[in-house]
Amino acid sequence: MSEKNFGRRRRGLRFRPSGGLGQGPHKPDREATQARAESTSQPAARERLFERRHVGEIERAENIAAGLPPEGVPAEPTPGRDDEKRKFREPNLQTPAEVQEEKPYEPVTMPEQPKGIVETIKFAATNLVKRVQRLIRKEKKISKEVIINAETLETRVAVIEDGKLEEFNIERTTEERLVGSIFKGKVRNLEDGLKAAFVDIGFEKNAFLHYWDIVPSNFDSGVEIVERPNRRRDRPRITQRDIPRLYSPGADIIVQVTKGPIGTKGPRITTNLVLPGRYLVLLPNSDQSGISRKIENQPERQRLKKILRELTIPDGMGVIMRTAGEGQQMRYFVRDLALLLDEWEGIQQRIKTQSPATCVFQEPDLIERTVRDFLTEDVDRIVVDNQKACDRMREIMLKVKARRSSAKVKLYADAQPVFDRFNITKQLENAFARQVHLKSGGYIVIDETEALVAIDVNTGRHKGGRDQESTILKVNQEAADEICRQLRLRNMGGLIVLDFIDMKSRRDQQNVYQRVKEGLRRDKAKTHILPISQLGLMEMTRQRHTESVRAAVYDDCPYCQGRAKVKSALTMSVEIQRKLQEILKKRSRDESDFQLRIVVHPTVLERLRTEDEKHLIEMEKRYFGKLSFRADPGMHAEQFKIQNVTTNEELASVGS
Repeated sequence: MSEKNFGRRRRGLRFRPSGGLGQGPHKPDREATQARAESTSQPAARERLFERRHVGEIERAENIAAGLPPEGVPAEPTPGRDDEKRKFREPNLQTPAEVQEEKPYEPVTMPEQPKGIVETIKFAATNLVKRVQRLIRKEKKISKEVIINAETLETRVAVIEDGKLEEFNIERTTEERLVGSIFKGKVRNLEDGLKAAFVDIGFEKNAFLHYWDIVPSNFDSGVEIVERPNRRRDRPRITQRDIPRLYSPGADIIVQVTKGPIGTKGPRITTNLVLPGRYLVLLPNSDQSGISRKIENQPERQRLKKILRELTIPDGMGVIMRTAGEGQQMRYFVRDLALLLDEWEGIQQRIKTQSPATCVFQEPDLIERTVRDFLTEDVDRIVVDNQKACDRMREIMLKVKARRSSAKVKLYADAQPVFDRFNITKQLENAFARQVHLKSGGYIVIDETEALVAIDVNTGRHKGGRDQESTILKVNQEAADEICRQLRLRNMGGLIVLDFIDMKSRRDQQNVYQRVKEGLRRDKAKTHILPISQLGLMEMTRQRHTESVRAAVYDDCPYCQGRAKVKSALTMSVEIQRKLQEILKKRSRDESDFQLRIVVHPTVLERLRTEDEKHLIEMEKRYFGKLSFRADPGMHAEQFKIQNVTTNEELASVGS
C-alpha cells in the first residue's frame, strides 16, 4: 500500500463499499495484510511522519550525519513496469536525431575573379535587383546551370537543374562532326524498290537518301505554319516521279546529314537544308515559315507572328522562330537573319568552286552549339574550366548580340575537376548503369540494342500502404519521369518499349501516359508515343541523330564479345568430355600408350579435378587412353586445346 493512501486512513477517511456495511463477505484489513507481508518478506518499513513537509530536511540531516552527500546516493533503478517506461534508449548515431525537411538547393560557390570598380558596382547592383525580385515574386525558381569541361581530346557539356543532371553531351575532337553538315554529293545509283538513292559524300559507305527526303516536306507537328504576305511560288513542286529524271546516276546533289553512321549503317541525308541560328532557323530550299509550338503564351505567339510577317526574307526561302526567341525584340531577329543569309551565301560560293563528294558547311562544335541551343533566359550560369573556351564563348555571344548573357559565363580555375565539384561525375556513373534506382525504392532496368531499347519498371524494395493500386501508380509515375530523363542523358533512339508495372485502372494508365508525354516535351529530339496497350506495354519512337552516349563511351567487352556472359565451368567440362569421346572413339584399338594433354583455363581445370574426376577416370578405362590436364591462365574461359602427348599434334582447338 502506498504511503499516500495510508496517510488518508490516519486522517479518518474510510472506504465505504457501494452495497453498504455488513453486506457481502468480510474483507481482511488491508493494513494488517500489508504489515504482515513486510515483516515476512521485506525489511521493516520506515517510521511514518505526521508532518510530510519536513521529510526532506530530516533525510538531508541523516545523510550528512552518515557521511553521505546531502542529496543521498542515487538509487539503482530496479526493473519494473514504471522503470521501463522511464528508461531512455541509447542514441543511434547513424540515425538522425530529428527528421528535417529537404533544404532548398544552393548553387556551388566559386571564387570570383578580380574585377574593376565599374564591374564590381554592376555586380552588386545586379544582385540587389535579383534579391528585390525574389522578395516581390515568391515563386519557386529552378536553378539551371550549364557546366562545360573542355579538354584536349573531348568536350563535355552537362545541364543541371537544382543540382540534378538533366542533359549531357559529349564530343570527341578527333571525330568529324557529320550531323548538320552540308555536302556536295554525287548520286551513285537509284533503287526504285527501296525508293531511295545512294549518294557519295566522300566516305567509305554511300549515304542513304530516301525519295521522301528529296521531295519538299511540310513542317512536323512541333511547328505552326505562319502565312506571309507577298510570298511567291516560282519553284515548281517536285514529286517522286520526277526524281529519276532530276537526279540520275552521276548527277551532283546538295545534301545535309540528318543521322550519322550507326553500327553497320551509313549516314542518312536529306535535300531539305536547315541552317540553325540563335533565334531563327533558315530554310534555304523551302518557302514556308513557322513558329515553334513550344512557345505556349498566346499573346507572345501573336507578337512573334507579327514580327515574322514583317521580316524581309528572300523569295524561295523560309524561317522558323525558335523557342529562344520568346520575349526578344525585332532587331534581334533581323540581325540573326542577316547572319544566316551571309552564311548561306558563303555555302553557295563553296558549292560552285569545290569538287563533288566534299563538305561545304560543317556543323559548329559543341562549344558554339551550346551558346546557340542552351543559352536561354532561364540559364543562371555557364561554368567553363578552359580559358580559351571561355573567351571563345564570350566572343560568340558578342557576335550574336547577347551581351547581357556574356556576364553569365564564369571561368572555373580550381584544382578539383569541375564535374567533381558540381557532383556530376557521380551522377553520370549512376545514370549509365543498367539498373537505375528510384527514390521510392523501385528501379528501372534498361537494355539497349542497335535498333530497340527495352525498359522494365520494378517495385523493388518499395513498401507502400494498404492500397496496392496507389503504390503501383506512385512507382510508375516516378519511373515515367526518370525514363524521360534517361532518354535525354543517354541519347537513346529508335523503337523504345516501356514495361510499366501492371495497372488495372484505365484511369491510372492514362495518368502514366500523360506523365510520359509531359516529360518528353522538353526533349529536343522528335518523339512519338502510343498509349499503354492491352499487353501493358507503352511503345514510342525517338529520333536518333548520332550514336548513343553508351556506344560512344563504351566498347564491347573483348572477353565476352559484348554478351556480358561467358560459359560456365560445367558447360566447358561437358564440351571437353564430348570432344574427348569423339577423339578416343576414332582411334584404332591396336595403338599403345595413347596419351592426350588437355590445356584449359584454371577455373575449368578446378572443375575437372574435383567434381568431374570420376567421369574422366571412367573414360580412360573405357577407351584405354590416358588423360593429362594443364592450366593456362592466358587462355579464354571458353577455350581449350587437346594435344597428342607422343607426337605433340594438336587434335582439337576450340574457342581460339
